[in-house]
Amino acid sequence: MNIAVIGAGSWGTTLADLLARKGHQVTLWAYEADLVERMSANRVNDLYLPGTVLHENLTFSNDLPQTVTGREVVLLVPPSQVMAGLIRVAAPHFAEDALIISASKGIETETLRMMSEVLEDELPAARHAGLTFLSGPSFAKEVAAGMPTAVVVASRDPQQALRTQQIMSTESFRTYTNNDIIGVELGGALKNVIALAAGVADGLGFGYNSRAALITRGLAEITRLGLAKGARPDTFAGLAGMGDLVLTCTGDLSRNRSVGIELGRGRSLEEIMSGMNMVAEGVKTTLSTYRLASKLGVEVPITEQMYRILYEGKSPRQAVSDLMARDLKGEGF
Repeated sequence: MNIAVIGAGSWGTTLADLLARKGHQVTLWAYEADLVERMSANRVNDLYLPGTVLHENLTFSNDLPQTVTGREVVLLVPPSQVMAGLIRVAAPHFAEDALIISASKGIETETLRMMSEVLEDELPAARHAGLTFLSGPSFAKEVAAGMPTAVVVASRDPQQALRTQQIMSTESFRTYTNNDIIGVELGGALKNVIALAAGVADGLGFGYNSRAALITRGLAEITRLGLAKGARPDTFAGLAGMGDLVLTCTGDLSRNRSVGIELGRGRSLEEIMSGMNMVAEGVKTTLSTYRLASKLGVEVPITEQMYRILYEGKSPRQAVSDLMARDLKGEGF
């Protein structure tokens, strides 16, 4: 198949290479023209996925309309905050029957739209039912190395979900299907906020008890917000919920957890972010999640404290104290 992958971060590059190794003809679009030149010359994404030699079936482009024109599949993997702008440029050039897959995780900070809502707002109604959304526990570096990984793809159209499942699955990359787009998307986005909090706890020198509490109670508030948006509760027990949450809260490859660790050690957000060349989606997702929860009247205490740390300069240790001092209550969602 002829496939376009939009976004040459670590995840987009990894998925493009995975598809190329399946025998598809894949073009990877990157925003940075100099990166395209280097990848074309050296077959390595030295900025976002160093050390991985990219397959010969993979070509590179900085021309977005040309990249998507006539493609059977368009896989969208940009940072969530720029998705809408890219779609406005690319969509007029999509083939009429192109399969559109989103693998971006996040919520717009101003509009509070999930990626499914962005795509539905920007694309003709005839395309909406066939949109598919890929999520689940998947560090790019491990997928690129061929380590066994399981993810989930959600769509309202069962046939498009099955089609995406077949396209994306390999011997080491197992894809499950789901029809709960909202749950799959929210699980993939909100786990980054909880991973920041887990990192803060690690940076403060806390132990496994604290991490387990954050993961469990984090899942509870993710589920509460998901239910308020119309998601199914069982989705959050699956790969896009608990699976991705555990990965990002415990894995050393998690950018969001790494940012949280440095916050817990006393570094400022500005200082931390200035030393990173990859996006930690959880920083902006914390803002959008806090705003979305406030709008919907949903209690999200961990997210609220992360918001106050990131955007109001609150002391991480004081945030933990305030979480522990909340009114006692029963367990549940």
